[in-house]
Amino acid sequence: MLVVPTKVSNDSQFDGKSEDESDSYLVQRCLRGESECFRRLYRRHQQRVRSILYQLCDPSSLDDLVQEVFLRAWKGLPKFRGTAQFSSWLYRIAWNVASDQRQRTVQGRTQLQTLKEKTPIQQDAPDLMDLHYQDLVQRGLASLSFEHRTILVLHDLEEVPQKEVAQILEIPVGTVKSRLFHARAGMRQFLQQQGVQP
Repeated sequence: MLVVPTKVSNDSQFDGKSEDESDSYLVQRCLRGESECFRRLYRRHQQRVRSILYQLCDPSSLDDLVQEVFLRAWKGLPKFRGTAQFSSWLYRIAWNVASDQRQRTVQGRTQLQTLKEKTPIQQDAPDLMDLHYQDLVQRGLASLSFEHRTILVLHDLEEVPQKEVAQILEIPVGTVKSRLFHARAGMRQFLQQQGVQP
């Protein structure tokens, strides 16, 4: 099993070739059993995957989620057909991991709520989720639906083109445009409520 490193040095030590080899070339070499090429793909894309997940998930589990994305990518690489860019395929995996994490979080909250209802309240405690989202942008993103937040993160924050966003999320470009419009409107409304003029 491949273990993806959490910290990777900047030096290229595998075969002296430059890091500007195309993703598709590295994928082909991975499929021939050259696992060091996957490390190159990891170094090339891990920061962007991390950024996407940071905006969509609880940052406290970020390292585990990044590892999960690349583990799924490694296991799924033989099924990658190359009809889309490797980056689009990888960001789709990141979105799936974020969706799975969101479902687990919702289930956890439901179980916690059930437990709270069955347990007598002794004193009011601060809401940890409110304490967690200190940053204004994070709170603004959190106020959006998961679908709108995803579009805003991919397109506006990560600067992924609308056509590629549509491929990643497997939705029409028109839907991307519509969700982006509503997501931006929701963020503007949130900022105005906070006294910030966007």
